[in-house]
Amino acid sequence: MLETDKLFAGSIPENYDRYMVPLIFEPFAADLARRAVSFSPKAVLEVAAGTGVVTRALAPKLLRDAIYVVTDLNQPMLDYAASLQAPDSRIKWRQADAMALPFEDAAFDLVCCQFGAMFFPSRPSAYREARRVLKPGGHFLFNVWDRIEENVFADDVTNALARLFPNDPPRFLARTPHGYHDTALIRGDLEEAGFSDVAIETRAEQSRAPSPRIPAVAYCQGTVLRTEIEARDPGKLDAATDYAASAIAARHGSGAVAAKIQAHVIVAVA
Repeated sequence: MLETDKLFAGSIPENYDRYMVPLIFEPFAADLARRAVSFSPKAVLEVAAGTGVVTRALAPKLLRDAIYVVTDLNQPMLDYAASLQAPDSRIKWRQADAMALPFEDAAFDLVCCQFGAMFFPSRPSAYREARRVLKPGGHFLFNVWDRIEENVFADDVTNALARLFPNDPPRFLARTPHGYHDTALIRGDLEEAGFSDVAIETRAEQSRAPSPRIPAVAYCQGTVLRTEIEARDPGKLDAATDYAASAIAARHGSGAVAAKIQAHVIVAVA
């Protein structure tokens, strides 16, 4: 992962929530919320909350006396998430680094994280922090994307941009969001952090959009892929988006499109 892979700023948070959330994040957020509620937690910490898709799915399901602390490394993402959330006195918003959580030991029943672990500079260190703030027997619930070949639109966009920029293909999607898919490595990182009870389930969903342009805009302008495209040619963002849309249309048709997305869902007990 490059340092710039963590910079979700400018117009990226808005485009991320407008396009990426319904395209790929909502079904997995609903799944994570369902699993989280099954533990009946009274104190919940969410790390790498992004624009709050899990927060919006989980908050209405939590106990009325629950405490829900929502964090992200990127203040612009957290601000955007807070602006979309209905007023809820149980929710506390806080900028925080998953590598150095500003919370006391054994403070939470549940730590959850949707598609954030791929961005941690040291996963075992972040996992140790999650375990530290969990009460004994508490649960660490998170998901990560499977390999990019199992996530069709992301693969389509990556391959299209490789043709457009053959000398220096933008590889953000393959390198970071889809770069932490080895389940043996995930299990090993958790065990290194002190978790001994680890369950991993691979789950497939469908990514749907009303047109090929929506996934093209989502990936090219709603993720750090935008930064990579503009670094190669500052004036080529729209052309790159159009090219990616054409590639998706060539493979999936010019009307409503659908394709597979796949992720690993992990539960570890402290």
